[in-house]
Amino acid sequence: MAHVDDPRTAPSIRWGILGAGNIAGSFANAVNTHTRSPLLAVGSRNRDRVERFATAHGIPTTHLGYRGLVEDPQVDAVYVATPHSEHKALALLAIAAGKHVLVEKAFMRNTGEAEEVFAAARTAGVFVMEAMWTRFLPHVAALHQVIAAGEIGEIVNLTADHGQWFETDPTSRLFDPALAGGALLDLGVYPVSFAHDFLGEPDAVSAVGALTETGVDGQVGIVLSYGERVQATLSTTLWAKTPTTASISGTEGNIQIAGDFYAPTSFTVTRRDGSTWTFDRRASMGLQYEAAEVARRVTAGETESPRMTWDNSRGVLRTMDAVRAQIGLVYPGE
Repeated sequence: MAHVDDPRTAPSIRWGILGAGNIAGSFANAVNTHTRSPLLAVGSRNRDRVERFATAHGIPTTHLGYRGLVEDPQVDAVYVATPHSEHKALALLAIAAGKHVLVEKAFMRNTGEAEEVFAAARTAGVFVMEAMWTRFLPHVAALHQVIAAGEIGEIVNLTADHGQWFETDPTSRLFDPALAGGALLDLGVYPVSFAHDFLGEPDAVSAVGALTETGVDGQVGIVLSYGERVQATLSTTLWAKTPTTASISGTEGNIQIAGDFYAPTSFTVTRRDGSTWTFDRRASMGLQYEAAEVARRVTAGETESPRMTWDNSRGVLRTMDAVRAQIGLVYPGE
């Protein structure tokens, strides 16, 4: 079965974190626990929050605001863990300071913003990657190996869902259009990126959606078409906790990926003759794998990852741009 290198074997790079929210905390825990790389600085606009975050994660340096963090000479790479609305500005700020950048998914609000960031990174010669951690997990590597070996034949259908229940709160980033909230960019990016990982960029995109009272998407259903008979059926919602499972079905069998499909999990292969087997080598946490990928590529002098290339992020954003156009979702400032 596919081998994924232990993140502890990756070279050490010095991390700075922009943002001090929940995902930043998960990343800090994973890096501290499962890699050799130190967390040296964190920046936030809220003094109490950044100081609490630094204390909780053993980070020696705090910055009130973001410029001090990206210009900190201790820092090699910056992890951007702010709302989507700030991703472009902060990525560009870090790149201008000569820092390598890992940007939380969704990478940007739209494809145009991504092109600005990639152009800046190309000029500066720095590494940039979308933090789509799913692509680096052991079970996803194993899925690719199973499919490449022909165990389920030619893929015909892929399904994936990601729904979480959130209390409606207009002040929450998830419901605030100014912060590029909504189900698609926060949750739906996982099913969309999963489909792209196994099927590539679709030939056609069809979507229906329902907006919240604040004007962001509360629920979206998506069908991606590839050629004459291959489809991906995806869904996302802010209004219900869904199974968060996925499946990949082919001419010779199917694979059922347990929830949460986008996190370390198991899967079961069922062939057309009824025989089955299960992969279950779940990793602890999971964000350490993307952090290790950044460390390896930065140390090697590379500017992008072959598992999450700039073109991969462009393709995912093109699909989400098409979905948003069909459901009538435009963010302020776009």
